[in-house]
Amino acid sequence: MTLFTSQSTAVFYDRLFSTLDYKLPRAVTGRKGFPKEAMLCAFLVMKCEGFSQISDLVDYLENNRLIAYYCGFNIMKPLPSYWTYARFLRQVNNSELKEIMAALVRKLYDEGIVDASFIGLDSTPISANTRYNNPKSFAKNKFSKKNPPKRDRDCALGVHSASNQHNERRYEFYWGYKSHVLVDCISGLPLYELTTPANTPDSNVAAEILANANQTISLQNCSFIADKGYDARSIYNTVKDVYDGEAFIPLKNYSTKNSKKLASGNPICEAGLAMHKDGKTTDNGRTRQKYCCPFRQSKTGQCPCNHRNWNNGKKNRGCTKYKTIPNDYRLSIDRSCLSFKRTYALRTECERYNSRFKCTGQERLWVHNSVSATNLNTIAHISALAIACAAILLPGTHSYRSKKALRRAA
Repeated sequence: MTLFTSQSTAVFYDRLFSTLDYKLPRAVTGRKGFPKEAMLCAFLVMKCEGFSQISDLVDYLENNRLIAYYCGFNIMKPLPSYWTYARFLRQVNNSELKEIMAALVRKLYDEGIVDASFIGLDSTPISANTRYNNPKSFAKNKFSKKNPPKRDRDCALGVHSASNQHNERRYEFYWGYKSHVLVDCISGLPLYELTTPANTPDSNVAAEILANANQTISLQNCSFIADKGYDARSIYNTVKDVYDGEAFIPLKNYSTKNSKKLASGNPICEAGLAMHKDGKTTDNGRTRQKYCCPFRQSKTGQCPCNHRNWNNGKKNRGCTKYKTIPNDYRLSIDRSCLSFKRTYALRTECERYNSRFKCTGQERLWVHNSVSATNLNTIAHISALAIACAAILLPGTHSYRSKKALRRAA
């Protein structure tokens, strides 16, 4: 047994654990076992040190008994084994971890560190522990929905962008999960998180995340920033009607064709002629203006380009086009103005936080079920908030995003 630990590391974890004020419920029957609070503190050490395996955590605490003492363990007795940590992840209730995270967010909100003026929502891929995610694997149909991995039945097949270059489109498939995080774009700290299978669309969980985050701190009059994956009319209406906020989301490129138009707005057909208005249609909550061929009802006129719909044998011949009338909030946003571009530029804070999140060892999991994966993700976000709270306790000005800077100042 050794008690050797550097002074800065010892002070860092002493400050870190002093920011946590919580009590996890214990089992009614059975052996007393290790305190749940101490087990959670051990996993916070694992995330702060960037360990991706429990075996690394076990070795670290065995060689740094002072850190284990700060966690809450009795260092005169044997420390938890690998299977004890794995069992804790499977059995702890994620709602209890969510309450701890919400308490830290409220504490930082009261200190004026975080608020909901500019919030960004983004997701990051979490690879499951399966050989199908290994680039060197030669398994057949490893990315087929009909061939799910046997080691983790809870994960799903997802796809993510493999390049951030605008002139390069590369995508990669993976088996795993998604970590959806609502981030304060000013402080760069998380406000709420949700773990889902990898095949869950980002837009499907946005309303749930906003509703749960609003129970922790108020999101009224917020500026909601997100990428094209959240370009859904329901999200715009939720931000505006429920939270009285503004949405800064770019439009999806549903079509690559740039149709020619006149100054009046009338589109030009393939023959180069101005098309005529032909009534409006309303479907799925949107109104569209219909345009038709100028010779549609002409008895003597002929289509100059001999369009494929001209000789269709119907009464209303010729080509047709539709133009969506901007009668809703989504289409009324001016995305070319300077205010929109400057506000949307704050979304890069979500990317920075996802990068710090993956540095905790969460880029690829070692567990084999959704419960453990969800709990590990929540603990990683708790560690980021706990580091920010610890930075407040230290005298002087310190970065509440970097554990390295805080450790040097300890």
